[in-house]
Amino acid sequence: MVEEPARPAPAAAGSDDDAGDRPGGRRPGTGRRPSRRTFALVAVPLVVLVVASNVGDAAMPTLVDSHPAWFIALNARNRNLVLVTNNLDAWSYYGIGTVRLLVSDPLFFLLGYWYGDAAVEWMERRTRTWGQMLRQVEQFFGKAAYPLIFVAPNNPICLFAGAAGMPVRAFLAVNLAGTVTRLYLIRRFGEAFESPIDDVVGWIGDYRVPLLVLSIGLVVLSVALEAKRGETQVESLVHLEDELDEIDAELARKSAGDQAGAGGSDEPGDPDGTDDGDRRDGDGRDGDGSPGRPQDQP
Repeated sequence: MVEEPARPAPAAAGSDDDAGDRPGGRRPGTGRRPSRRTFALVAVPLVVLVVASNVGDAAMPTLVDSHPAWFIALNARNRNLVLVTNNLDAWSYYGIGTVRLLVSDPLFFLLGYWYGDAAVEWMERRTRTWGQMLRQVEQFFGKAAYPLIFVAPNNPICLFAGAAGMPVRAFLAVNLAGTVTRLYLIRRFGEAFESPIDDVVGWIGDYRVPLLVLSIGLVVLSVALEAKRGETQVESLVHLEDELDEIDAELARKSAGDQAGAGGSDEPGDPDGTDDGDRRDGDGRDGDGSPGRPQDQP
């Protein structure tokens, strides 16, 4: 259970003023950074979860029928839950599934709570393929925070909840309700399609060795491609604190520049403090009131 720390009251999630009246509309988080020891209590479990997910993916052909509980304990993605639901009793399925799905959510919530827009920017940079979609979800999040958390309590959504200042108790309650509902629906799906699912699990067992080689190869290839692009998930999490501090400083400089630009100019012949040729207000909008172009992802 994550205790709700004291903080200045932010705009409630679901309002149009999530960013408040901060320069450039930024959400700088709580203004207080955790100690390195406290931060490690978030970063280290995230590293362990990434490693566990990779092990679960690699060992899927071995675990799916012989150790289904271990399988979803390592990686409880939807397809894995579907494959094992008919081989687990309800207590094991709901108990292990709920814990595994929930364990990372408060950690990402805390990252958003501590670092605000810096954490959101970090998430967008780490998922470049989905960066534009994440920005669209972020814009929608202010108006539909609770439904989004209920329907899709994934890492970016939980991080947005923390950055938006959603109350911790409300976040945990909606997150838990959405997770249990998701497990229930997958359980019902497994019962409805029990025979085809059993056939798939049986086929995996029949071709266990070649599928094991294939699954291990795919995981190794995925990690190698991440390394080729510059940094693996584990490496990024190891350096997470430094990356967040750098992004936060970068956003602060940009916000200060936008604020200074909004203050206008004292140049003669420009009495309103703006340049008619390139009029921009403090949140980076063009003179015609349309949003300015977003920065390209690095």
